[in-house]
Amino acid sequence: MDKLLIQGGKPLRGGVRIAGSKNAALPILAATLLAEQPVTIANLPHLQDVTTMVELLGCIGVDLTVGEKLTVEADANAIVHCSAPYELVKNMRAAVLVLGPLLARFGRARVWFAGGALSGARPVNLHLRGLEAMGARIHQSGGYIEARVEGRLRGARIVMDQVTVGGTENIMMAATLAQGQTVIENAAREPEIVDLAQCLIAMGARIRGHGSATLVIDGVTSLGGCTYEVMPDRIETGTYLAAAAATRGKVLLRNTCPANMAAVLRKLEEAGACLEAGDDWIALDMAARRPRAVSLTTEPYPGFPTDLQAQFMAMNALAQGTATVTETVIADRLGQAHELQRMGADIVVSGNVATIVGQDSLRGTAVMASDLRASAGLVIAGLAAHGKTRISGIHHIDRGYERIEEKLQILGADIRRVGSRSS
Repeated sequence: MDKLLIQGGKPLRGGVRIAGSKNAALPILAATLLAEQPVTIANLPHLQDVTTMVELLGCIGVDLTVGEKLTVEADANAIVHCSAPYELVKNMRAAVLVLGPLLARFGRARVWFAGGALSGARPVNLHLRGLEAMGARIHQSGGYIEARVEGRLRGARIVMDQVTVGGTENIMMAATLAQGQTVIENAAREPEIVDLAQCLIAMGARIRGHGSATLVIDGVTSLGGCTYEVMPDRIETGTYLAAAAATRGKVLLRNTCPANMAAVLRKLEEAGACLEAGDDWIALDMAARRPRAVSLTTEPYPGFPTDLQAQFMAMNALAQGTATVTETVIADRLGQAHELQRMGADIVVSGNVATIVGQDSLRGTAVMASDLRASAGLVIAGLAAHGKTRISGIHHIDRGYERIEEKLQILGADIRRVGSRSS
């Protein structure tokens, strides 16, 4: 199994291009199932989850043409079956996003739910309740969600018990081909929701209110083709900004969207970063200064994103002062604290709150990544630490970061990927 080896202590300096957003790309790829003409999606990131979603569409029977820079043309007019099998999607929760589009267009769907649990921190039952309110018959058997509807789905008023990005996306996609009007209240407001809505509108959907807590979708009988470019990845942007702050560096990030980053940029300014931004770029300069500790609480957009919590915990581990990090979006998501402690971080976790006393330095050691964003936090800690850090479990980071070691090398980091035999 591959590992990342990092010789820390070098400030990040230089510029890199931010990839397309994974969290926008996956639902947009699923949305191509709704169209009766080919849909071309551009600016897709080179990530395992994106590759898996493309493979899933091909398995279902979508005719796919993959171009340079991972542009994908998808023609969903030759669907063979409406099933997402376990073997393909067992490790990708986002596969559930094909449920709504398949059900809306073909009247049936069978999807393995990755992870097995149908409730908990990221409950898929919110997706299912919404689809049932629109007339779907759903049952669960052997780890699969099976759904059917006679004729078309029906528009409905759906009030989400809690804000859910995936649930909002699934129901919105299904509603585009439903009979009548669907209103989703307490809808997610994330930029990725807006990106999906804009893609659907380009396909002919009638949607308004995207970016607010109330979505209104007037169903149409069919959707057509379009060409659409996926938005930049705001989580990758925030990760590189946090890494530059933690290493006291100076970076320029291109092909990004500062307008989607307000909560994150505020915290970086609070940490002492000098920031400049244009329409599609962000520059950060720490002027070789140690960051100041910043307390934060994760919240649904436009609040501070849970997907950047681990990265800012790593930055706080090296900051001046004491900070608290409160996780309110996803349960049990402070697991990286234990591995950071192995590197010398002073972190105490109580429930969903971590208290971090910043240290002058961390020391490199062997650590294990437990999930996608925790692995990014460990990379940041390794970049700033004295000595060598070896990170195992990096298959997690490959799910969300395009060529992370190559981009960090461009920024001057001493980082390389090695196989288990050579480490």
